[in-house]
Formats: sequence, C-alpha cells, structure tokens
Amino acid sequence: MADTILAEGVAAKRPFKTTTGKVSFMKTSSSKRQRKQFSGATACILLTAALAAAPLFVRADPPRRNLDQKLREKIEHIIVIYQENWSFDSLYGQYPGANGFADGFGTLPQRDKSTGYTTYIYQTPQPINGTADNRFPPANGQPALPLIPYDLNQFVANDQTTGDIIHRFYHEQLQIDNGVLEPANGSLDKFVTWSDNPGLVLSYIDATNLPEGKLAQEYTLCDNFFHSAYGGSFLNHQFFVAAAAPRWNQPIPAGFQSSWNPTTRALSDGNLTIDGAYVVNTTYGAQAPHPTVAANKLLLPINNTDPTKSDYMPTIGNRLDDAGVSWKWYSGGWNAAIANNADPLFQYHHQPFAYYAKYAPFKADGTLNPATTGPSARLQDEQVFLSDVQHGTLPAVSFIKPLGPDNEHPGYASLLRGQQHVADLVNAVKASRFWKNTVIIVTYDENGGRWDHVTPPMVDAWGVGTRVPTIVISPFTRGGNVDGTQLETVSILKLIERRYHLAPLSARDANPAVNDLTQVFDFAHDKDDCR
Repeated sequence: MADTILAEGVAAKRPFKTTTGKVSFMKTSSSKRQRKQFSGATACILLTAALAAAPLFVRADPPRRNLDQKLREKIEHIIVIYQENWSFDSLYGQYPGANGFADGFGTLPQRDKSTGYTTYIYQTPQPINGTADNRFPPANGQPALPLIPYDLNQFVANDQTTGDIIHRFYHEQLQIDNGVLEPANGSLDKFVTWSDNPGLVLSYIDATNLPEGKLAQEYTLCDNFFHSAYGGSFLNHQFFVAAAAPRWNQPIPAGFQSSWNPTTRALSDGNLTIDGAYVVNTTYGAQAPHPTVAANKLLLPINNTDPTKSDYMPTIGNRLDDAGVSWKWYSGGWNAAIANNADPLFQYHHQPFAYYAKYAPFKADGTLNPATTGPSARLQDEQVFLSDVQHGTLPAVSFIKPLGPDNEHPGYASLLRGQQHVADLVNAVKASRFWKNTVIIVTYDENGGRWDHVTPPMVDAWGVGTRVPTIVISPFTRGGNVDGTQLETVSILKLIERRYHLAPLSARDANPAVNDLTQVFDFAHDKDDCR
C-alpha cells in the first residue's frame, strides 16, 4: 500500500546520451514533478498498521529479497560525509535536469511581518555580517535588489565567507508554514519574514561545476531529499544517529524553554520545546566536549545502555554494535577537543554520539573515559579515517564530520574549501582497495535558513525540514542521474539498517513511507531488482 502511494508523484529524471556521446538530461514537466504529501495522521495510520501486522522477522517477497542479496554481495562499506547549512536550491537550483528554483517562483512572494502578513516584501533587505555587509546592495551604493533569487558570486567569491542566517526549530516551522505554530501545510511564504538575515535568504551559488557538483555529474544527485527535523544542527545530528529528539529530564533553567504568543507573534525559540520536554536547539552534553557553560544547562548523558528504563534511546551505533558490525564516527579536530584544546571552529554540538552514555568521552568527574577514548574507540579524529583507508582498516560504516573550516557552514567557512575537502575524501576512497564495494553519501544537516521552493511533506511533529543537496557516489550509482524519489536524512539510517538487517530505532525510521535510498543503485542493470 505504502509503496503504491509513494510511487505517485515521484518523477525521477533519466539522463540520455546525445549524438556526441555526452550525457544530457531530460527534465520532466512541473505537473509530473509534483510530490505526494502525507499528513501526520496518514503517516501514523500507515505506521501503526504496518507495525501491528508485522512479525519480528518478515519473509521478503522475491524482488525485495533479490535486492537485499545484492546489497549484501556488493556493498561492504557505507561512508556518510555530513556537511552544513545549504538548501538544495541555494546550491543546485540551476543544475541541469534537477527540480530547481526556475520551477518555483510561485512560492517566492514573502509576507511582511510588520504589517501582520497583509503585505509582501518586494526588495531584498540589506545582508548583514555582524553589521551591514557593504559588499552587497544597497550598502555598496547599488540599488537594492528585487526579492528574487540572486547569485551570491556577484558580490562574494566562493573562497570567501558571508554572514550566517538563523536556523532554529520553531523558526523553520514558521518559514515553511508547517508545524504547530502557524500551520498552513507549506505555502513557503515566510522564509524571509522570519529570518534574522533576510537579505541572504534568497542568495545562491551555482555549485554545478564546483568540486561536489562535478561528483554529482559523475554519479547521482538526489533532488527530493529533505533534512529530517525542523531547525538547526543539534537536532538534525540527533536524528542522523537516533531518528529521534532527546528528552530533557532535568530541572529547566531560566530561558531554556521556548514560548510563542499567537496574538503578538512573539517567539522565544529556546533550547527546549514549548512544553519543556525535548531538546531541539543547540545544547551541550555534560560528558561530551563542551565550551564553558553552567552545569545546569548541560544535557546529562542520554540513556542508550539500559533498555529497561523509560528514557532508553538507542542509536544506530547500538544497533551496529549489537550486530557485530564495525563502525566509527570521524570528526575533524576531535583529538584536540577531548584534550581540552579545541580548535576555535570545532563545533561541539556536531558530535551527536558524544551525548550518549555508551560513547561519551568523559566521566562524570570530567576525566577521560578510557573505555570510550583511545585507538579502539568508536569516536575518532578525522585524520584516522585517512589512515584507516590507507592501511586497509576501514570499518563497515563510517560517519565523517569535518572541522568547521571544511564543513561549508556560512558565517565561518567558505563553500569552496569545504567542497574541495569533500572531493579529497572521496578521491582517497576511490584510490583505495575499498572503492569497488563502497557507497559514499554526501549530504547536509539542514538548509541553514535558506529558501527552497519545494514544499516539505509533513511526516510527523518533528519534520521534515527543507530540501538539502545529497549526492550518492559509488560504482553502483547511475552516472549523471538526477533521482527524484522522496528521501530524508533518516533514509540513510534505513539504508544502513537494511544492508545489515538491523531493527529500526524509532517510529520515524520504522515508517514505511520513508524510503531507504536503494532506488539509486544499479547493480549490473539487473532486470529484477526492487526499483
């Protein structure tokens, strides 16, 4: 049932070869590219029915069993490179054959909050970078731009940085008109309205011929891939490893809890949800590397060790450990951070496994835990990844989180350096013995507050958020392909779970409406694979 519904409205684009032998792209009409959306209730009904009817072990039908066999035979290593803060349209809105922003000007008008949404914004506000950024109009003496997507490279080179843009849990819900505050099921008319740096919201860089764009041309670009949770890096990293939001089971510090006044539209987008039950915006771990923060504002280790307790929250690491599958999280600057000498651009909240009791690198007294640090630990420095590739010791599953300067995050990182860093990592794998049996997924944690014209589906109370770029690189992906299947960050977890026969972590990855990325693979053009 779910597969039938998902097939409707999915319009993957196929490459075709010209008479010169070069790959070109066929672009579907906008009517064929409409995506099927699910209400939270529909998704819940599908999930409940599927879980209630399914035994612990399910016999796969022949096509699915055939694909599962091929996954086992062909794929021995899954590598995920997790970059930062760009929407799909802001990097690949002009990519040939993709569902880019030229298809989405109907969602462009942005409402003016100062008039109670009764009027629209017609000019691009002044971009800021602390103060007014005089590289942009009108501070540079040029007329203000109209409120349409504009090329950032007119004013800033790819090796330079810009200001940052707010990207928080409730802000994104307001921007895309999903969620609980002002639900309108995705009219997308408040991206600029609710931004703290509205002049950058519609800016883009055409990344088609940048290092990652060239990889997309050679392998597969997914143009209907959404980040799994509303908001910023903290919560999306948690969904990336656990498919769920952490609970807050401690006294609530002043100013931590979010609030919303629907009459005045006054929003305080704090660390916790409005009910104070869940952590949704940047919060640091008590036994993880963290900056100087009051102890009552630190999140105690999340219970992923005792399933008999109600607060038990397993991660994909737990599932892999239980199945005897090797894995590591490689983080740029990790060794310096756990030595209390963190790089200024080391991002503490980008280390999701460190928040969990089984993997936290510090004991309660602040000393290093020898059981979770050292050469055999699951959490390692990014340099160890290159060593593992070189020495033939790469685990089955690798997660790579580059250091700040290499992660493409606007505000403190340049796009070009981060993209080249990704290409260097990919090239290291391609030059190794592992390449022939490897899948590399390059994706972004969230949109960084930037506009995208595709309405995100409402899967549940947590998301999904805006579209983000995702590139799947492997000998088994279709070269030059743009895949339009609806996907999200948790789809990566589902791929790992399917390859290694792991149980789901939460209702989200158990949801049959969430796809698992297998549709991008082409195992020797088999006719009976599950696509």
